[in-house]
Amino acid sequence: MKLEVRGLVKVIRGTTVLDDINLSLEGGRVYGLRGKNGSGKTMLMRAMAGLIFPTAGEIAIDGRILGRGEFPPSVGIMIENPAFVGKYTGFRNLKYLAGIRDEVGDEEIELVLEEVGLDPRDKRAFRKYSLGMKQRLGIACAVMENPDLLLLDEPINALDPAGVEMVQRIVARQKERGALVVVACHDAEELDGLSDEIYLMAEGRIVGHEDCGGDAV
Repeated sequence: MKLEVRGLVKVIRGTTVLDDINLSLEGGRVYGLRGKNGSGKTMLMRAMAGLIFPTAGEIAIDGRILGRGEFPPSVGIMIENPAFVGKYTGFRNLKYLAGIRDEVGDEEIELVLEEVGLDPRDKRAFRKYSLGMKQRLGIACAVMENPDLLLLDEPINALDPAGVEMVQRIVARQKERGALVVVACHDAEELDGLSDEIYLMAEGRIVGHEDCGGDAV
């Protein structure tokens, strides 16, 4: 997969939240986004996911420009706080969402829950989950269909050290199978360890770039 962001501008209620963003990203690599709160990281990921439409510029996936209301053909997303049906179990939530595309079955759902450290047989409702469990379920949802494009916004939030290692393993697996992975993370050391390249953002602009040596994760 190749994702290109060309002259991307987004203005919301008179405020420019993304300002002339230009990127060319390829599958099989992990790209980090670093910046303070309000720098535009989450908004850029929303644009890549097709959740917001540019005021100017465009986003292309493998040469095809995303139109208004269109989404990348294969994308997994965890942006901000994971939200699910509160009365459903983790397994039932994922099964419900998997039914939209009907690409994965019960066995795959059980495996991805185990991969993130959740018990597929846990009968607790999502509303009774701890913050860390909710975060793990959000990651499971993002990766369960093995998307070509994976967008993870602050994936290590509310996770203990074992959870951070889980994220590292999952990002490495997604990279190895050729996915294009974009990660935003407030922890500079963790982001360095996860990423092949890092883009620095401030006030809605790309203000710097770091090459992490290509051997991340």
